[in-house]
Amino acid sequence: MAGVQSRDFGSPDETRTPDKTRVDLVRMGGTTVGRFTFEPGWRWSECIKPVAGTDSCNARHVGIVHSGRLGVRHDDGTELDLNAGDAYVIEPGHDAWVIGDERFVAFEFESRAAEEYAKG
Repeated sequence: MAGVQSRDFGSPDETRTPDKTRVDLVRMGGTTVGRFTFEPGWRWSECIKPVAGTDSCNARHVGIVHSGRLGVRHDDGTELDLNAGDAYVIEPGHDAWVIGDERFVAFEFESRAAEEYAKG
């Protein structure tokens, strides 16, 4: 295995496209990185819940927001907005939605979440 690797999201290893969602996955060195793109009007409970089959998102997310805004409400009542440039950790048990008319794009570094997110 090379000591330095680079991959282009223009040629992902896998792409998933549920309603108003695009998840591009790049795999290298035992790690999966995801680019999550959500269109305006996207909401986890409407677009991904039918695929996941759970009451709330059970993934742990670790990433950084590239563009757009996302509202997140955890099952414990905690709520916050994520904005471009924000690094985040979102624990399992939450709903989320795009805020405004701009597409939300984030890069996720939690391999397990990237591998399982929006997978039917």
